[in-house]
Amino acid sequence: MKIESACTSILVGKAASIDGSTMIARNDDTFHVLAPHRFYMHPAWHGEKDLHVKSPLNGFEAPLPENGYRYNAVPNVDTEHLGDYEESGINEKNVAMSATESTYGNERTLAFDPLVKDGLDEDLIVNMTLPFVESARHAVEYLGQLIKQYGSPAGNSVLFSDKDNVWYMEIVTGHHWVAQRIPDDAYAVAANQVSIQQVDFDDPDNFIWSEGIREFVADHHLNPDQSGWNFRHIFGTMNEKDRHYNTPRVWYAHHILNPETPETPESAEMPFIMRTDHKITREDIAQILGSHYNETRFDPFAKDSIDADRLRYRPIGLNRTQNSHILQLRNDIDEGHAAIMWLNIGIPEYSPYVPFYCNADDTDPSYSQTPLELDLDQDSAYWLHRSLGMLVESHYSKFIQQNRDYLTEQYRLYRIHLAATDEATKDLTGQDLTDALTQANYKLVAAVKAEAKRQIASMLMQGLELSKLTFNMDKNL
Repeated sequence: MKIESACTSILVGKAASIDGSTMIARNDDTFHVLAPHRFYMHPAWHGEKDLHVKSPLNGFEAPLPENGYRYNAVPNVDTEHLGDYEESGINEKNVAMSATESTYGNERTLAFDPLVKDGLDEDLIVNMTLPFVESARHAVEYLGQLIKQYGSPAGNSVLFSDKDNVWYMEIVTGHHWVAQRIPDDAYAVAANQVSIQQVDFDDPDNFIWSEGIREFVADHHLNPDQSGWNFRHIFGTMNEKDRHYNTPRVWYAHHILNPETPETPESAEMPFIMRTDHKITREDIAQILGSHYNETRFDPFAKDSIDADRLRYRPIGLNRTQNSHILQLRNDIDEGHAAIMWLNIGIPEYSPYVPFYCNADDTDPSYSQTPLELDLDQDSAYWLHRSLGMLVESHYSKFIQQNRDYLTEQYRLYRIHLAATDEATKDLTGQDLTDALTQANYKLVAAVKAEAKRQIASMLMQGLELSKLTFNMDKNL
């Protein structure tokens, strides 16, 4: 069974990004160092009857609509035992979904709306939502109706976006939730805590909420504040685990995007909606998702820090991140080219976010057919990139600069690839365009695999010279 995940999420409005894109991003973390994932394109379906899903984890079962849009996803390989957990994808209507950020409600609210043991959980939340929605707002409303019908067995927060809108939805009890639209000129970060703060019930364009939530809070005397309606204060937790496991990650993300942010890693009042004086890039997001309090005394690799500081806080980037992604919807190009999934199924600090056109029908087998165990005879992207990460970290000071140079060059080449593909396919439409972008994905994967293998070979050969079991013999003997 897949243990509850512990992720970090970033959401960026279109006026806050460097190129006018909307972006939602997340590290999908588990408590397993190895939990193989694969990346595949799920075909659309039409007029299919008697479709249903069933969870091997909590017994949840539900029918699916007869029609569903094409979408991509990054599920577990061992779905029979671990559940689907499709986690992230973009459908053919260019709606992006990332699910979920594990979120914890407090005992006061859960006493009156307990979690539903056999409700809709993270393992099937993408399957039940993404194929059927036509905008980010529609996705919030659609999922809200599912939670009303089936209930939730866990606190789950969900990211949605389309080309104009970015929404963050926090499901914190069995049936109650709030969603907030991220302003176009803002960004937000969440890390396993209730994040949404003041809710404006007079602003339905920017807030959506579960039916009866205000009455629920009033009837059970759940609002601790003298004034206002702060969702985080009413439904959230503020305990020692939050201060060491959760809030420091939010603080450090703000520190990267806003270096003037005060050093308050344990604050429970860090703002959810934030702005910067510069435009946010994909590289900024990748830096955050792979970070470990770099250049602070809290960095586990910091040589000049005491253990109490280096081990004090849980970092954002981990070796148990199984799928890290940036879901980008571009506004400077037509809809057929707009959706890009930047996917990293290695360790985020050491592996690249590879850009896949989502208007595609298929995925290279190195991504879509991940074996459960490392097989040296296969070109599995998951195992290649995790092997690379292990080698870098095993001799961190020796290999980290080589690794950074590798990633920098990869991102330069990815930009060239996207620009060239956009230009070469600009006059194509319909299935012709889909076919061309599918082949472009295959072409890029071949180059990515080849370079990952070169990096692994180089580090293995260098590593052989780093053994402590060595001796320099006098040549004259």
